[in-house]
Amino acid sequence: MSRDRIPERLQVWIDARTRHHLSDAHVQMARELGLNPKKLGKLDNHQQER
Repeated sequence: MSRDRIPERLQVWIDARTRHHLSDAHVQMARELGLNPKKLGKLDNHQQER
């Protein structure tokens, strides 16, 4: 495995971080809680609240 290749299990978290505007701390907490990064969209409020 080369240095510049990111493992698939981490790439989904990177994509979720940019898609849902999360910080590194939020991603770390979600990973520790065992959340699925593909289902974080259900938790999003879709611009209903600020």
